[in-house]
Amino acid sequence: MMVIVFLILILSVFHVTMIDYLYNNPTFYQLNAYTWESDDFRSMQLGKIVAGWEEIDYDTLTSLMVEHQYDLTKVKDVTVHTNRLLKVKPAEYRKLKKAYETILGDLKYFPVPENTDPDFPRVKFEDGWMESRSYGGERGHEGCDVMGNEKPRGTYPIISISDGVVEKVGWLEKGGWRLGIRTPGGAYLYYAHLYGYSREWKKGDKVNAGELLGFMGDTGYSKVEGTTGNFDVHLHLGIYIRTDHNEEMSVNPYWILKYLEKYRLKYSY
Repeated sequence: MMVIVFLILILSVFHVTMIDYLYNNPTFYQLNAYTWESDDFRSMQLGKIVAGWEEIDYDTLTSLMVEHQYDLTKVKDVTVHTNRLLKVKPAEYRKLKKAYETILGDLKYFPVPENTDPDFPRVKFEDGWMESRSYGGERGHEGCDVMGNEKPRGTYPIISISDGVVEKVGWLEKGGWRLGIRTPGGAYLYYAHLYGYSREWKKGDKVNAGELLGFMGDTGYSKVEGTTGNFDVHLHLGIYIRTDHNEEMSVNPYWILKYLEKYRLKYSY
């Protein structure tokens, strides 16, 4: 009996010692100077736990992501050990936190306003991150499609989800009529397949969060400007950031849109 008790005591001490070692050993954390360029980071698996927050606590978000291998889709406990992270990898931690702030910090609204008519069909979206696309060559889908295919092109208004400045406007073969907007924090927001613009946008124009940009459509997949009908009516939203090795690196907008769903303006249309 004494032997069993002794073994249990030894195992308990070993367990506590190992946990303390792992938490205080820098190699335990999947965190380095280029974590923000990793596929895990780009997938932005914020989960329901972050999508349900009224406001984002960036220390909690960053610590949760590191401690749960950058996937919060099954996480329910928000207990974090930020001080330990700052102790072992302060520069890397702050760099990762800044990346989350760059992506999320300026976002205020869901891109498709809610119709004041409760019976009007709501838009839908799923996590299609890196699904296969073949037009123009095999590639992964670097964005999220907000579907409005129950109504004709030109029905759903598209608003800016942040303040910013127009960087790109006009026709793209894959994206159709699009707008590219740079947020104050540095993220690049890409609104594609628009049916039409709300006005004649020009590079350098300032945009306010909630401002009407245009209307949801199905333009694109053609070199001929104005081509429609090659796919269902939807908004393709892309989110990009500059990193150490990438001028434009895409991140998954799906859970970001889930977070923004609670911030929908109401229009009559």
